[in-house]
Amino acid sequence: MLLARAKEQKAPEVSRVQQALDTAKADRELPTLPAVSELLSGAGLRGGSAYSVRGSTALVTALMAGPSAEGAWCGVVGLPSFGAESARGLGVDLDRLVLVPDPGHDWLSVVAALVDALTVVVVRPPGEVTPGEASRLAARLRTRGAVLIAVGSWPGSEARLEVESSVWTGLGVGEGLLTARQATVVVTGRRAAVRPRRHHLWLPGPDGAIRSVEPVHSIGEWQEEAVG
Repeated sequence: MLLARAKEQKAPEVSRVQQALDTAKADRELPTLPAVSELLSGAGLRGGSAYSVRGSTALVTALMAGPSAEGAWCGVVGLPSFGAESARGLGVDLDRLVLVPDPGHDWLSVVAALVDALTVVVVRPPGEVTPGEASRLAARLRTRGAVLIAVGSWPGSEARLEVESSVWTGLGVGEGLLTARQATVVVTGRRAAVRPRRHHLWLPGPDGAIRSVEPVHSIGEWQEEAVG
């Protein structure tokens, strides 16, 4: 009898502890590349959240690279042309990367299973994602403290990152070798009060790295520096 009462008294306490642990997982920030941190206002990827990216697989890889370089297991679903070697160049650990090029019609179950086991999951849905599908997966993300990066739209995403425009550069006009890409990335937060922000990135730069584009000095600034 006493044992039964003790168990009854413990149950709420255990529930509170588990809830606190789940909250801690969801509130943690995963490490990111410096350029990605700037896109997210100096923050990392928020555990338990979804992010959507449009217009650049390189940007998707950059979001995943920070956590992967720090030892996190990652997965990529629905991207048969995913460039593993390019990802390695950005810091993705291929030994801790799970690839599911064609998840089939039951892609959501595949993603849910990976969320249970991995820290970061990238997915390109085969079609439009309904709010109900996103909501069910959101609960799982919060419980596990995992991060979802969707290629395309995703309802309720923490942030939406879209390449608004870009320019490729190469060794010379007509030589056919494109080596670097300057892109304007628009970032929109989940909350309506957060205004869209524009960032200029090398995606990638001539050295293969993803980083912010340094502002170009105006003629007046150069003249002032020369006089000084």
